[in-house]
Parts: sequence; C-alpha cells; structure tokens
Amino acid sequence: MRVILSWIKNNKITALLAVMVAYFLLKNYFGVSPLKFRNYSPIPNLGMTESFDMAAPEMGIGSRGFSKSIIPPSPDYPPTTNVQDRLVIRNADISLQVKNVRQVADEILNQVKSAGGYMVNSSLSAPEDVPNANITVRIPASKLDTTLNFLRGLSIKVVWENVYGEDVTDQYEDINAKLATLNKTKARIEALFDQAVEVSDLLGIQQEIINIESQIDSQKGRQNYLEKNAQLARISINLSTDEFSLPYAPSETWRPEVIFKQAVRSLVGLLRNLATAVIWLTVYSVVIIPSVLVLRYLLRKKELKK
Repeated sequence: MRVILSWIKNNKITALLAVMVAYFLLKNYFGVSPLKFRNYSPIPNLGMTESFDMAAPEMGIGSRGFSKSIIPPSPDYPPTTNVQDRLVIRNADISLQVKNVRQVADEILNQVKSAGGYMVNSSLSAPEDVPNANITVRIPASKLDTTLNFLRGLSIKVVWENVYGEDVTDQYEDINAKLATLNKTKARIEALFDQAVEVSDLLGIQQEIINIESQIDSQKGRQNYLEKNAQLARISINLSTDEFSLPYAPSETWRPEVIFKQAVRSLVGLLRNLATAVIWLTVYSVVIIPSVLVLRYLLRKKELKK
C-alpha cells in the first residue's frame, strides 16, 4: 500500500490519467452515457406547433404551454350492451384429490340435486387399487360459484381447476335478426298463396312455406340451445385418491415457436450490446491508448533509473 501511495505522489499526472481512464471504463461498462441531453426530445415536432398556434386564437385557447402537444378530443363510442344482459355460457373443470372417492361422489350428487341441477354422466373405476371417478353435472349458472366452493371443501387438494365462459350474445342477437327476416318472408309468401290460382303455383308456394318454416324451427332450436346452456352451467369433476392419476393442465403451455423467437431476440440484443461496446471503445481509444502508452513509458523509464 505504501508503495502505491509513494508511486502516486511521484507520478501525479500519470495517476490522474489512470483515474480518468478507469472512470470512463466504468461509465462504459455500466452503459451510462456521460453526456446528458436534458432538453432532447426523441419525437420531432413535425410542424404541429405552427398549425396549433394558428388555430389557437380561433379556438379561444392561448398557444403558450400547448405548443408541443395537442390532446385530441375523446371519440364518441356507441353504447355497449349492459353487462347484465349478456348471454354467457359458463363451464368448469376441476380435479380433486380426496380420501374416499365413492363417498365424495355421493355427496356431490346430493348437493347437485339440492341445487336444482342434474347428473349428465358418472363413471367409477379402480385401476391398480387407485379409485377414480369422473362426474359431469349441470347446475343453475347462478349457483356455479357456490357449488365450486362446496367441491373445494370436499377435497384434500385441488389439483387443477379451470372456470371459463363463452359470450354468445352476438350469436343470439343474430338468430333474432334471422328469425325476423324469415317471418317477414313467410308472411309475404303466404299472401302470394292467397292470390295463386294454378295448382302448380299453389304447390310451389306451399313447398316454399315448408322450407321457410323448417329454417325457422332450426333457428329457434339453436336459440333455445343457447338459452338452456346459459341457464345451466356444466361442471366436469375428476376424483381420485392419488394426485398423479388426475387430469392436469399446466398453467403455462410449452410453445417452442415462442421460445425460438425469444432466443432470437435475446441473441440480437446481445449482438447489439457487443456492437455498442465496440463503438464506445473505438471512440474512447483516442484517450485510452495514449494514456496507456504514456503510463507504460513512465514505468519503463522508472525501471531504467533503478
């Protein structure tokens, strides 16, 4: 330590240059630019100041304080359908680890029945003495959350749970529009039927009416299907005493194409950082190289004196 202090006292200029070089290297290493442009704006004005200054008197607004930015008026959006009026089909899948599969299955069916729902299907198996059960039920959509809480309370562990919904409001409204059009068409054809005289015309019109009625029935069936599914939520329940025998879906899916893109972006970022470092070193070489040469010369000179 004394040797270093003695050398600094005897070579003040060299020590100062070494400190400057170390300072610039640290700046470059941490990616901090020694030049700070406080008044620099990355977005060009593009002539907006002039146009606003000319329009400001007409708008009754002073241009001072508004010459660099203009806040556009909020656009008028059409009102959206009330959230409570949306037609949403809700479903849930849940995998539960339980102590007694058959007992829990019976409790689930009793709860579903008391909630006003019904069983769609149920299966029970015991491969390798590990009982498993799969139960699908439908319950009133308003009681879905309550039923899920009940199911969680029956389990040792909730291995997997997925609650999802499908908004079918647009489909339902589209069916209403189609039904209105079909009913109008049917009324017009029926008016032609009253005016027809020839038997062939009567038969042709009658066949057309039958076709339209078939389309109306099909649309009404689809409409009724959406209504029933929105009113009754479906729950698929998997039960087992062994956690690893239950269906499981990872929260994050493995997507090789996404990983490849991330790797490419990371490589590009690394190459850009390396190129940036080379540019910085090239620019500062006009300071670093002479400083190193001077320091080397002084050290050699000192060694020769000894």
